Amino acid sequence: MINLSVELFGEKLSNPVIPASGTFGYGKEFATAYDLTILGSISLKGCTIEARYGNELPRIAECPMGMLNAIGLQNPSAESVLKEEIPALRTIYGKKVIVNVGGHSFEDYEKAVAVFNGCEDVLAIELNVSCPNVKGGGMAFGLDKDILSEVVSRVKKVSDRKIIVKLSPNVTDIVANAKAAQDAGADALSLINTLVGMRLDARTGKPILSTKTGGYSGAGVFPIAIRMVYDVYKNVSIPIIGMGGIMSARDVIEMMSAGAKAVMVGTANLINPFACKEIIENLPKELESIGVKDINDIIGRAHRWIEM
Repeated sequence: MINLSVELFGEKLSNPVIPASGTFGYGKEFATAYDLTILGSISLKGCTIEARYGNELPRIAECPMGMLNAIGLQNPSAESVLKEEIPALRTIYGKKVIVNVGGHSFEDYEKAVAVFNGCEDVLAIELNVSCPNVKGGGMAFGLDKDILSEVVSRVKKVSDRKIIVKLSPNVTDIVANAKAAQDAGADALSLINTLVGMRLDARTGKPILSTKTGGYSGAGVFPIAIRMVYDVYKNVSIPIIGMGGIMSARDVIEMMSAGAKAVMVGTANLINPFACKEIIENLPKELESIGVKDINDIIGRAHRWIEM
């Protein structure tokens, strides 16, 4: 019998596979496809203190080995997620979920995370720090370690939930940002978020996305994600949730070998609605094929090799 269960924030997850925010709606959208209770947890679609329409169309572009998106935090508001989406999901899922929160000011983050105080359905809050700080000239919160540190510190003071910081790869030194988030009180890190990319219409030269650039995700970013998780694992002591181009059970094993304690599967869900289910079902076979009986034994094993 292969053990797939992992522990996160003192909670036992049946397996480490979590659909990533923005790729699984609020969960109920996938409930007609399969029994959601197979999932370790679910990271809900990002929310903000106020409802948002998001960016103008078009905001999706296909790419080799992935896709670009510029959705723009379209959501019904944090309050609506608390009062409508989480109760609806509870009736078909029953496990604790991860709430993804964004904002355009420190106050936005503080207000949004506080909405979920006392909600026992919430395992943790994942901070999307790729939002532009409108009071800081439009620079995303996650690009400057001092700004990142401040938003994490301020959120920790007003939230009674565990805080996961979702790190941007669009920086010179992701390790420095990971350390800053940990020092500011983050309970865990998730990485990597999308890479900035662009597509043009070959006929006209016009940018395909209404925002010109968007976030690139999918299988093409997987090697970058592995390297960043590997580097961050060596330098922090809090749990890492790895993501970025995970498409198969073997990818999960590779990501956890780099140092992830759990994983989030994103773009794969948009290609194949059964992606997470198939990954979970294939994990025992893949682990057995390499002689592993407990998935926890592979966490960080890449670091056991002597670096040359």
